[in-house]
Amino acid sequence: MAKKIKAVIKVQIQAGKATAAPPVGTALGPQGINMGQFIKEYNERTAPLTGTVVPAVVTVYEDRSYTFVTKSPPAADLIRKELGLEKGSAAPNKNKIGKLSKAKVKSIAETKMNDLNATSLESAMRMVEGTARSMGVEITA
Repeated sequence: MAKKIKAVIKVQIQAGKATAAPPVGTALGPQGINMGQFIKEYNERTAPLTGTVVPAVVTVYEDRSYTFVTKSPPAADLIRKELGLEKGSAAPNKNKIGKLSKAKVKSIAETKMNDLNATSLESAMRMVEGTARSMGVEITA
């Protein structure tokens, strides 16, 4: 018989730098899971991606055991890293902060493809382009 699910929690943590402090502690602490074990496993699994934010979906079961799945970094993080930006534009319609080529958009879309609700690479690219536009980044041919 399958285990009964108690909660499903989504967290976004710096890769390889999870600690029991918030946001991890406040999200997972009330569920009663072994925090030290989760932090150790998360840090080991995300060590190669150090410097990026890696979302994780943690499924907590009634017996206080858990499983978690790591996702690809958010599209906005990938765009910022690609352009070397600190953050997006405060007024994206007025102040453009960078330009992103279609080839770069395609590589970001390929990275995010498994986590996006898209059936084709073209639709995934449109999603990434929309994120870029909302950050004040222009898409060039």
